[in-house]
Amino acid sequence: MFFSQAGARPRMWEASPSEHKKWVEVFKTCDEENKGYLSREDFKVAVVMLFGYKPSKIEADAVMSSVDLNTSGILLKEFLDIVRKKKEAQLYWNEIRHIFTAFDRHYRGYLTLEDFKKAFKQVAPKLSERIILEVFSDEETIAKSKLEDKSINSYISCEINVGTISYL
Repeated sequence: MFFSQAGARPRMWEASPSEHKKWVEVFKTCDEENKGYLSREDFKVAVVMLFGYKPSKIEADAVMSSVDLNTSGILLKEFLDIVRKKKEAQLYWNEIRHIFTAFDRHYRGYLTLEDFKKAFKQVAPKLSERIILEVFSDEETIAKSKLEDKSINSYISCEINVGTISYL
């Protein structure tokens, strides 16, 4: 959404000790033969256990391509880093969805310029209408380019309707 223009990114987030412990336990559970690493299939099971979905072939390929050739899989430290990043992204997209829902007061699934104006009047009443118009039109451009980008994140897809920004 409009945060990409402002430079918003997922914040660095640290797992609580209990969450960290859970991740380590999942790693150990999925490393059934105590190899010290997770194979591709082990990693998929771990993701299902932690996030509730089976990773796509593309996601598994991306993770496995980053594996050190001297090991046959994902070491605990790498696994913890991957899980932390996935959790950060999940929290970030949940925050974006929450903000979008707050802007989409009529529950239409898209934002009109009027929705944008009303939202900004509440959160930044002194912001000029010119800036709001620029942000709205910049977001249409960003959303259009995301539609053309085949690597768009599976958490969010943008669709442009005439004069609106949609979030599906």
